[in-house]
Amino acid sequence: MPGVSSMPQRRSFSSLAAAGVLSVAAVLLASSPASAHFILEEPASWNSQDSLGSPQKLGPCGSEGGTPTGLVTSFVAGQTITITIDETIYHPGHYRVALALNDRSELPAPPPVTPGSSACGSTVIEATPAFPILADGVLLHDEPFDGPQTFQVTLPPGVTCEHCTLQILEFMSEHGLNNPGGCFYHHCADLSITDPSGTGGASGQGGAAGQGGAGQAGMSAGGTDAGGMSTGGSSAGAAGAATGGASGAGVSGSSGQ
Repeated sequence: MPGVSSMPQRRSFSSLAAAGVLSVAAVLLASSPASAHFILEEPASWNSQDSLGSPQKLGPCGSEGGTPTGLVTSFVAGQTITITIDETIYHPGHYRVALALNDRSELPAPPPVTPGSSACGSTVIEATPAFPILADGVLLHDEPFDGPQTFQVTLPPGVTCEHCTLQILEFMSEHGLNNPGGCFYHHCADLSITDPSGTGGASGQGGAAGQGGAGQAGMSAGGTDAGGMSTGGSSAGAAGAATGGASGAGVSGSSGQ
């Protein structure tokens, strides 16, 4: 799957179902409310979920109820992580993954939707996602899954956070609007992402002791060494943060379970 890019390209998703099937679906939708759900199995959800995966309508994280779990899953920057979902009620659609480092307000809004035979006809997919979107168009499907589905996403290298939010957004086509989620369902996981080296950056190197004044020169070199460590860690850490958003982070594979 594509990784992060500074110039996203877009394509449209629409159901591939046959016309006869769509006409039957339209009749059913006219007489029943919208219903499409999924459970976030991995990473651990930030919120408790029922047997259908609710709450999940109110963005950005299914915040219309439930009890926070307090669970935070730990990863390292640049790690390829596994995401597992279980779609409990089927409609054609796909999934999108995004990451907010500081606050959930950083999560991107759901993409615009074009009505079709129902209010939820099609939406755009970022073919080359740009951070904070890590992957889009994942598990594109027009028939029910045979069980939980697993795919992998790579976290951006050089990006760390103590308590950040991974959002898994589901677009469901060919059904009416859900209130208040529109054509989308939302789940989130709280993450902690650390530097894989365990430090903020590489340490600096001290200078060599001078000749003829070994005592003072040694102290001077030691001061330089300590300063180098401090400056090196700060500089590398800042560089990682500055470049993390632009680094690639995408889906490395997908499979059903």
